[in-house]
Amino acid sequence: MIASLENITKYYGAELILDKVSLKIEDQDRIGLIGVNGAGKSTLLNILSGDLDFESGERAVSSTARIGFLRQNSGLDRGNTILGEMRSVFAPLLETERKMEELRIRMRQSPEDGTLLEEYNRLHTAFEAGDGYLIDVKINTILNGMGFAGRDRETVISALSGGEKTRLALCKLLLEEPELLILDEPTNHLDFKTLIWLEDYLKGYRGALLIVSHDRYFLDSLVTSVCELDRTRLTRYPGNYTKFTQLREEAYARQLKLYEQQQEEVARLQDFVDRNIVRATSAKAAKSKRKAIEHMELVEKPLPPLPRPHLHFEYDVEPVKDVLHVKGLALSVGEGSEHRELFHGLNFDVMRGEKIAIIGENGIGKSSLLKAIQGLIPADAGEVSWGRNVFLSYYEQENTGLHEEKTALDEVWDRYPRLYEVTIRTILGNVLLSGEDVYKKVASLSGGERAKLKFAIMMLRKSNLLILDEPTNHLDLDTKEALDQALGEFTGTVIMVSHDRYLLSKVPTKIAEMTRAGMTIYQGGYEAYARGDRPILTPEPLPEPVKAPPEKGEGAETYYRSKKQRAEDVRRKKRAAELEREIAGDEAEIERLTAYMSGEEAASDYEKLTEAANRIEELSQGLGAKYEEWYALSE
Repeated sequence: MIASLENITKYYGAELILDKVSLKIEDQDRIGLIGVNGAGKSTLLNILSGDLDFESGERAVSSTARIGFLRQNSGLDRGNTILGEMRSVFAPLLETERKMEELRIRMRQSPEDGTLLEEYNRLHTAFEAGDGYLIDVKINTILNGMGFAGRDRETVISALSGGEKTRLALCKLLLEEPELLILDEPTNHLDFKTLIWLEDYLKGYRGALLIVSHDRYFLDSLVTSVCELDRTRLTRYPGNYTKFTQLREEAYARQLKLYEQQQEEVARLQDFVDRNIVRATSAKAAKSKRKAIEHMELVEKPLPPLPRPHLHFEYDVEPVKDVLHVKGLALSVGEGSEHRELFHGLNFDVMRGEKIAIIGENGIGKSSLLKAIQGLIPADAGEVSWGRNVFLSYYEQENTGLHEEKTALDEVWDRYPRLYEVTIRTILGNVLLSGEDVYKKVASLSGGERAKLKFAIMMLRKSNLLILDEPTNHLDLDTKEALDQALGEFTGTVIMVSHDRYLLSKVPTKIAEMTRAGMTIYQGGYEAYARGDRPILTPEPLPEPVKAPPEKGEGAETYYRSKKQRAEDVRRKKRAAELEREIAGDEAEIERLTAYMSGEEAASDYEKLTEAANRIEELSQGLGAKYEEWYALSE
C-alpha cells in the first residue's frame, strides 16, 4: 500500500465537498479520477498529497513512498537552465560521480594505495545502483519526448512560455520517479507526437498513477480503474473509461431495482400490519411483520444520474455535392523579422456529407486554415471555392463571437428575435443553461458554459456545414459524449480541428494531417491515421565507436632476476594496455550513445532509445570490473 484515505469528510464553510470518501492506492495502480467541474477532484488530490486539512477521517502514506504532484510551474527554479533544472534531480549521484573522478586521478598517481580502490568500489556500486551512467540518457529521453528536442538546453526557464514551463515541470517529475505520480490534466495543449510519447512512457512507469483527465482516449489507454466523484461521494469501478461508462449504468440500474423491490416488500408488509394490527386473531402476525420492517437493512435509493446536455444539429437546405475546393493555398503571419510562413501549396476538396478532421503539430496553422477558407483572414495565394447552397456555422476556439456584456438569454435572442422566449429557453435548457443561469453575463460564464452557449446558437442556425475549432476544449465528459453523438448523427458536412482522439476515433470519415510539406489525407478515423502515421521505423545503424588510442606510458629500464619474471611483466603490461583501450572505447561508446539519444532523429523512436539505454547500462556495469583489474595490474 502506497497511500490511503479512510472516511475523509471535507467542508468549505457550510458546503459539504467530500462525504466519507475512501481510497486505497497500491503499487502499480493506474487510477483515473473523474467528475464534473466543482465535484471536489482538486480538493481530494490536495488532501492526498498532504497539502490540505480535512474535518474527519484518516490519511495514511507509506513511510518509504514519495508523492509527486504536477502543479503549474511546480518546483521549477526560474533562474536555472533547462538542463540545470533536470540535472538537479540527480544532485546526489552527480556528486558521487565527481568524487569517483577524483579517485580515478588519485589512483593513477598512487596505485599502491589500496584504500582508494575500496572507496572507489563503494562509490561505484552506489552510482550504478542509482543508474548514474544513465543520467544524461534519461534527461534527453524525457526532454525530447516532451517536445524539447530542438530547444537549447541552456535556455533559462524564465524565458519559457507558460505551457512550456508546465511541460518542463512534468519532465522533472518523471525524472524524479515518485512512487505515486499524481497528474492533473497532463494532456492539456500537447500535440499528437508529445501526447503519444507521454502515453507510451506512462504505460511503463514503475510507480502508481492517479490521473485527472478529460482525455477519454488517454484514460482508456492507461487506467485500470476509474474513481468517480459525484455529489460528495467517491465510487471506484474496475477497467478503463469505456468500461466505466458501461458499469456505471449497470450499477445504477441494479441499485434502483433492488431499492424498488425492497420498497414494494416494505409496502406489502406495512399494508399487512395496517390491516391486521387491531385484529385479535392476526395481531401477533402483524407485530411480527412490523418488527421485520424495523430490522430490515434498507437499500439506499441511488442518486439519479446528473442531467446531460442534449445536442442535435440539423439543416433545411441541401448543398451541392462539391462543398469546398482549395487549391495552392498559402498563408504566412508576422511582419519583418517576425514573418513566418505557416503553409503553402495546400490542396484539398470537401464533398457533401464528409466529416474531415484536420490535425497537426502546434503552430502549424490549423486554426488559421479554418479562418482563411472562410475569408476571415487573407491568404497569401491560392484559390478557395465554395459550392452553392452551403450555409455554415463556425465554432471558434476562443469564442470571440460572443458579446461579453450580454446575458446568455439575450445573446441567443438578439440573434433570433422572431423566436418565442420559451423556444430560446428550451434550447438553452438542452445545453444545461437554465433557471438563473440564463441571466448570467457572458463575461461571467465558465469556458464550458460558453461552449454550450455557442452550441445552442449553432443548433438554431441549422447550417449544413459545421466548422469546429477544438470543440471539446473546456467540456466536461458528459458534454463531450453528447457532442460525439450529435456529430455522429449529423447528416451534413463537418470540417474540424481537434486533438481529442476519442472524438477523432468516432466521428471523422477522413483525417487530414498538416505538416510543413503539405497535407496528407487518411481515409477513416484516428485508428486509420495512427496505423499510417506510426510505422515501425528502422533507423540507420549507429556508427562504430571511435577507439581511443592507447596511452603511452613512460619507458623505464627494469632489471629482472629471471626470464619467467620478465615474461610475466610483459604479459601484465600488455593486459593493462588492453584494458586501457577497452575502458577508453567503452567510455567513448557511452558518450556517443548519449549524444545519439539527445538528437532529434532518435526522439520519437522509443524502442531505439530503450535499446541504446540498455547498451549504456551494459557497458557501464563492466567498467567497474575493468577499472579494478587495471588497478591490480598497475600495482
